[in-house]
Amino acid sequence: MFDERALSPSLQRVRERHASNALVLDCSGDFDTLPPEALDDLALLVDSISPASYPGEWIPESAPEILRRYAGGDLVVGLPGAGSVAWTTQTDPPICFVKARVEGVPEPFVEFLIAEALVEIGLDLPESFVGFFGERYPDLDRAAPLDPNSTYQLATALYAGWRGLHTREVFAEWEDEEPELHEAWSDAGRRLEPRLSELSAVVASNELDFLEATELACGAIKHGLDLPAPFGALDTYAYREHGASFAVRWTEKTFEELLD
Repeated sequence: MFDERALSPSLQRVRERHASNALVLDCSGDFDTLPPEALDDLALLVDSISPASYPGEWIPESAPEILRRYAGGDLVVGLPGAGSVAWTTQTDPPICFVKARVEGVPEPFVEFLIAEALVEIGLDLPESFVGFFGERYPDLDRAAPLDPNSTYQLATALYAGWRGLHTREVFAEWEDEEPELHEAWSDAGRRLEPRLSELSAVVASNELDFLEATELACGAIKHGLDLPAPFGALDTYAYREHGASFAVRWTEKTFEELLD
């Protein structure tokens, strides 16, 4: 199911700078969570596997089953919403997975997604929002008047925004160092700008679901784009520094205003 991907010179340099021992694997199949039958193949490629494990009280009983499996110590690689490229540090060496769904995606953007994953590995960021929210995830669940799957979607978006506050500094530095990757990052941001400019209006008119708007806004943070209220509060040094606590408080205030 896995083949080591041949990396362009740009990606070789990014890997060397940020995650020098990481494997980059092409996957013959598509997945959100890696199927159990693929784990044996994975074990042949790495030196060791150390499944993530978190206290059970971090996961509300109503949460999706996949979160309980992930927190409970099963080897769960990838969670729904992880996108076309995913990574794990539950293996030694860490792995970046390029899923089959990238077929048809412009190669410069695929290159950027791989580079982004390597940077995230190198920054030692949490692999998922479970590690990001930690003991505060039940607080997020209480702060958001949403069903469990929607809370999962919100948590995924908020964590993506926080990651973007860390990675975009690296991406911005690529203008001279890795111009092709920088252009792919910049181009993706330019494509988001028209949608962001109308974000407040379409949310107010119910033309766009609040969760979809949050995903859009949080996805734009890594591009350094201007965000309308209430999302602009997430593009701040305070969010970068205070992380999950800030995200929970933002959720409380935002839903109080939405329901007022």
